[in-house]
Parts: sequence; C-alpha cells; structure tokens
Amino acid sequence: MNNLTLKQLRYFEALARHAHFGRAAEACAISQPALSVQIKDLEESLGTALFERSSRHVQLTQFGQDFAGRARAILQSVDELGEMARAAQGELSGRLRIGVIPTIAPYLLPQLIARLDKTYPNLDVQIRETVTPRLIEELAEGRIDTAIVALPVSEPWMTEIPLLDERLVLVRHESQDGRPCPDVEALRLMRLLLLEEGHCFRDQALSFCNFQTSVPRDGLDGSSLSTLVQMVGAGIGVTLIPEMAIPVETRAAPVCISRFQTPEPSRTVGMIWRKTNPLAAQFAELAEHVKEAAKVRLDTFNVKFSS
Repeated sequence: MNNLTLKQLRYFEALARHAHFGRAAEACAISQPALSVQIKDLEESLGTALFERSSRHVQLTQFGQDFAGRARAILQSVDELGEMARAAQGELSGRLRIGVIPTIAPYLLPQLIARLDKTYPNLDVQIRETVTPRLIEELAEGRIDTAIVALPVSEPWMTEIPLLDERLVLVRHESQDGRPCPDVEALRLMRLLLLEEGHCFRDQALSFCNFQTSVPRDGLDGSSLSTLVQMVGAGIGVTLIPEMAIPVETRAAPVCISRFQTPEPSRTVGMIWRKTNPLAAQFAELAEHVKEAAKVRLDTFNVKFSS
C-alpha cells in the first residue's frame, strides 16, 4: 500500500461529511474532478472501496465507516499539533472557528467581533451558526474550535464555562400592553409559538411551561425568533425570547414585552471546547471577552416592559 497523505484524508473526510462530490469539492476549494481523482487514488492504495456511488447519492461502505473514525482522529491530532504551536505563542492568532447557536449569534456577534478585532489583530475569526447538537458534533470532529451555546451540554470530553444568566421574556401583541403578565398556568392555555425541533431554546420554553416535548401542540414552529415575533405581531399567538434579542426582534413589530413573576425563566450562556485542545488557556481568556460583550449588549438597550 502506498503512503496515505493528509490531503487525501481531508478530502475523504469532506466527502464523508457532505455525501456529495460537488459540495465536498467546494468545501476543499478544489474542482470536482480533482477530488474524484484523489478519492480514487486513496481507494486504490487501500485496495478496497470507501464509498458506494450512484447517480443520486454517495455513501460510505462498511469499511468506509470504520475508516472514517480513524481518519477523523488522525486529522484532529494533526490539528492539535498546530494548536500546540499556537498556544506556545501566547496570544491568539491565525484561524479561530467559533460556533454559535442561532438564538445568540445575531445579538452577540456584532459586539463580540468588534471587540476581538481590536484585541487580537492577527486573529482570523470564522463563524459557524447552527443548532447545539450540530455544534457538538462538529466540535467533536474538530471542524470548529469552540462554541457559544446555552448550558449545560454535559459532555464528559468538553470543558464548559458559564458566562452569564439571561432572562427569558414574554412577547404579546401590542394590544396586550399594560395587562398583567400571565402566570405559567395561564400561559399553558395560550397559543405558544416556538422554534422548530433541534433548537435548545424550544426545549427551555417548553420546560418553563411544563409542556411535554412529545405531546402534539396547536401552535406554529418557526425557524427563527424573528419569524415568531412577527407572527405575534400579526395576532397569531405569544412567544418567549431571550432578553438579548429584544432590541433587534421587537423594533419593527407591533408587540409588547413582559417579564414573568419570580422565579423568572432564564438560560445560562457559556462557552465549550474539547478538553484536549492545547488552546484551553487562550479560550478561557476569550470567554471573558464573550462575557463582557454580552454584558455590554444587555446593558446598552432601554426597553419598556409591560406590567
């Protein structure tokens, strides 16, 4: 068997992840024919097929599935060698891939990116916005370096750093302004609009209302908080949003905001990364910048709350 190359392993990993030659080639910044040649050479070196190919799809063979786990482990170890070198330099520099969940990203990132650009002029920040389960998967596979999520995540191989607790508020149509905020029992009788399955914020809202996630609901699931707030403005129902989202999501919608009675629902925002990552000290420093950016965000807007 000829020597395998890291380039071949990276191309293999991309194809295994995307299950599509065109998307994998785009992710690797090479042409599709070039990717096909590299995968074919890899299979010939191994003496067995890694993928089953048809006109409609590409999927791993059984051997390919076994090979994928080893390949990802090798690539992650190689990446960590580079991170060891970066850690030895002290200050963060080079590429930093940060994952952020959608219910945090649009509200925190403008403040955070500006802060990081000023503090780390040699840092190339790359953002990946998606739901928590996908971020955990990508963190495990080394496709991102760290993530900003709602805690806890409770993965034994991760470091979790809580940064702040953020209240959840009720959004109602503006015609409800001045009316008392409903308690949980009253809220359970309303049409509660939620994010679609996969968003941890959905589970937090259901937990606060004591709804079972498996029970069918007469509501509307949205892909973003913006969609939910606009639906509330149209008189369709009510929703919950995190405090950080208030100024962005309510500025162009006929809605009012209310805080719940004590104990108010809240979520813990924090950072996670692999315990084996050599940049742990730098990430702990980065976490402080995330915390400060979030505090500035929460402290700088003036919101009128209904009763």
